[in-house]
Amino acid sequence: MKSYLAVFTGSPDAMQNWQKLPQAERDKKEQQGMSAWKKWKDEHATAIVETGGPLSRTKRITKSGIADVRNNLGAFTIVKAKSQEDAAQLFIGHPHFTIFPGDGVEVMEVLPIPEKNQ
Repeated sequence: MKSYLAVFTGSPDAMQNWQKLPQAERDKKEQQGMSAWKKWKDEHATAIVETGGPLSRTKRITKSGIADVRNNLGAFTIVKAKSQEDAAQLFIGHPHFTIFPGDGVEVMEVLPIPEKNQ
């Protein structure tokens, strides 16, 4: 089994639209979404290595220094699967984009750090 990083994405515009919903509607969708997310998590418990969680604001560090940046990264989790395709299949119909305002989940293999043979 290999490890895969799943990054939940969403646009700032979608989040702004979500926040514009009437509070009662947003509360109802949040409750529905969290219930669906828990169900997804329970159904895939054997594949989940790290539940992860929501991501906050981003600082980008380069040789030029530190800067505040915006991106579409919303949350992450780590799963194990036989292949990238199998890992991707775990997220079909995920509440991140079927209930919440997310737009997708990107799945990539976590590769081992290359070691030089001595």
